[in-house]
Amino acid sequence: MTGIALGLVILAAVLVLIFLRVPIAVAMFVCGAAGFVHVVGVEPWLNWLKGAAYARLASFDLIVVPLFLLMGQFATQGGLSKLLFRGVNAWIGHLRGGLALATLGACGGFGAICGSSIATAATMGNVAYPEMRRYGYSGALATGSIAAGGTLGILIPPSVPLVIYALLTGESIGKLFVAAIVPAGLAVAGYMLAVRWQVMRDPAAGPAGVRPTWTARGRATLAVLPVLGIFAVVVVSIYGGWASPTEASAVGALATAVLAIANGMRMRGFLASMTGTAQASAMIFLILIGADMLNSALAFTNLTVGITNWIVNSGMAPLMVVAIILLIYILLGCVMESMSMIMLTIPLFYPMVMQLDLWGLSPEDKSIWFGILAMTVVEIGLITPPVGLNVYVVNRIARDVPLATTFRGVMPFLTTDLLRVLLLFFVPSVALVLVHAL
Repeated sequence: MTGIALGLVILAAVLVLIFLRVPIAVAMFVCGAAGFVHVVGVEPWLNWLKGAAYARLASFDLIVVPLFLLMGQFATQGGLSKLLFRGVNAWIGHLRGGLALATLGACGGFGAICGSSIATAATMGNVAYPEMRRYGYSGALATGSIAAGGTLGILIPPSVPLVIYALLTGESIGKLFVAAIVPAGLAVAGYMLAVRWQVMRDPAAGPAGVRPTWTARGRATLAVLPVLGIFAVVVVSIYGGWASPTEASAVGALATAVLAIANGMRMRGFLASMTGTAQASAMIFLILIGADMLNSALAFTNLTVGITNWIVNSGMAPLMVVAIILLIYILLGCVMESMSMIMLTIPLFYPMVMQLDLWGLSPEDKSIWFGILAMTVVEIGLITPPVGLNVYVVNRIARDVPLATTFRGVMPFLTTDLLRVLLLFFVPSVALVLVHAL
C-alpha cells in the first residue's frame, strides 16, 4: 500500500468512528496511533508519546483558549445574555419581528463574549424564546432566528475557533479578529433582512411588541454598555499592540467576572463557570492532542504533499479546489461541532490552499481570507438540514415546535448565508479591507 493510500485509509477510519459516535479526540488519536505504528513501529510511537502532550499544552499562546472560554462562562452564569436582549429589544422590539431582530442582535453581542455557537443558541433560546412565544410569534420564526443567531458566535471576536485557527496556522490572532468584523456585520445584517422579509410575507408571524418609554430605553442601554466595552477593549488592545492575546483575554475574563458579579452572579455561578471552563478546555486540549497524533501519522504518509501535488498537476482551477473544500465543510458541519471540524481539517486543507494562486493574494492575505471563509462555511453546517446541531439544540428548548418547522424557519437565514459566502468567495477584500486599512 502506498503512503497516500494509507493516509486516505486513516482518514476514512476516523470518519467512520465519528459517524459511529466515537468521541472525535479518541477517533483521531486511535487511528493516528495505528497509522504511526504501522509506518514506523511501536518504539518511535512510545517516544513520541513521551513529550507530545507537554509540547502541545505547554504553549503560552494556548492560555488564551481557557480564558476566552471563562469569559463565556461568566457571561452565561451572570445573565449578561438577558442584558443584551433587553438592550437591543428596548430599541427595536416594538417593530414587527422586533423580538426576533433583538434576538439576533443579542446573539451577536453574546457571541462576542461567549465564542461558542451552540452555547449562544442554547443561552439565547432560554432567554428569547419564551418572550417571542408570549407575543404570538410563529414557531418557525422564533426557533429559526435563535438557531441562526447562534452561528454568529464563531465570527464575532473574540472567537475561540478563530484562535484555534490562528494557533494551527501561525496566523495573527489580532488580524483574524479584525478581518472577521465586516463579515460578521454582514451576517447580522443579512439575518435581520431575512426576518423583515418573513414578517412582510406573513405579518402574523412576528407581531409588533410594546413600545418602551425613553426612560426604559436609557436604562437598558446603560446596562448593556459595559458588555460592549469589554468587547471593544479586548479587540482594540490586541490589534493595537497594547496587549498580547493572552493578556487581553485575561483582562476580558476579569472584567466579565466583575460585571457578572455586579449583575447577580454568586459563588454557585462562579464555581459553575470554573467547572464549565475546565470541562470545555479539557475537551479542546484532548482534541488537540488527538489531532497532533493524526497529523503526525499523516505526515509520514505524505498525504498532504501528494494531494497538493496532484491538485497542482491536475489542471483543476484553484477556485474549484476551494469550492470543493467549502462543500466538504458544509457536509461535515451537519454532523460535527465546529471546533472538532476545524482541528480535523485545517492541517489537511490549509497547506493545499496556500499552494494555490487565488485572486493574486499574498500568502498572508490568502491565509486570513481562507480562515474567515472557512469559519463562515463551518457555521452554515450547524443549521443545514438534516442534522444541523444548532437546530437540535434549539428544538430541545422549544419542545412545542416540530423539528421540521424549525428547519423550515432557518431556510431564509441559510439563503443569506449562501449569498454571503459567494460574496466572500468572489470578493476577498470584504474580509481584508479592515486589515489593510488599519
